[in-house]
Amino acid sequence: MDAAKLVHMANQIARNFAALGEEKAVAATLDHIEKFWDPRMKAQLLDHGADGLSPVAARALVALSVGLST
Repeated sequence: MDAAKLVHMANQIARNFAALGEEKAVAATLDHIEKFWDPRMKAQLLDHGADGLSPVAARALVALSVGLST
């Protein structure tokens, strides 16, 4: 999958959780990506980095990079 598409998807997820407040939105975005994204998608987003990600999605990406086990 194209990295730009993954960035778009991560930003959409983060935007959907925005009403929870930033801390909960980061946790919920991370949880969603960990549960529902294929390991290849997660790896590709990690390789791409935070460029183009919203602040919430970028923080979720940092948390993902720390705990990625797949």
